[in-house]
Amino acid sequence: MLADLLIDYCSPTLAGIKTGSLFNCFLDSYTELSVILEFWNRQLTAKGLKIAALKVSKNSALLYVYRKQQLENDFKKAGVSEFLSECGYDVSNIPLCIERLSRRIRKSSEFPHEIGLFLGYPLGDVTGFIENNGKNSLYIGFWKVYCNKNEAVKTFEKYKKCRKVYQKLYRCGKPIMQLIE
Repeated sequence: MLADLLIDYCSPTLAGIKTGSLFNCFLDSYTELSVILEFWNRQLTAKGLKIAALKVSKNSALLYVYRKQQLENDFKKAGVSEFLSECGYDVSNIPLCIERLSRRIRKSSEFPHEIGLFLGYPLGDVTGFIENNGKNSLYIGFWKVYCNKNEAVKTFEKYKKCRKVYQKLYRCGKPIMQLIE
């Protein structure tokens, strides 16, 4: 079942064109989650991917699939490390950043705004969302766009096409590990 969710919600990340993806996974127990995470991390690590549970509830888990190297590169972009440092992150330590993000998600009823940077969103769109309280966006796609609308629209189309291609190939029998770049 998790393979279907990975294809449906994480195709751009699996393909290497997006830093990270989030999705909810329903489960029967914490033990089941541990087994699932262990299995998939063994598979995905060889391909440069990781999967982490950011929040676990009674019957579900919020899972984060990401490319560690891309996340490190994103954190080096102009202004990003300064922004994240102001939010209490040590960008030199990705596992600690994921742990801090998880704590912030568990303690709040809303997602912390910096989560966009963990998903590969542009800093300008993250800060634009904060400054505008989520209103006045130029466009809404995979995220709310506040700058570089044309570039964002192209990115969204690329993500949609990737998902369609991955869904088709997977449903025609191509194993998920062969689809990962």
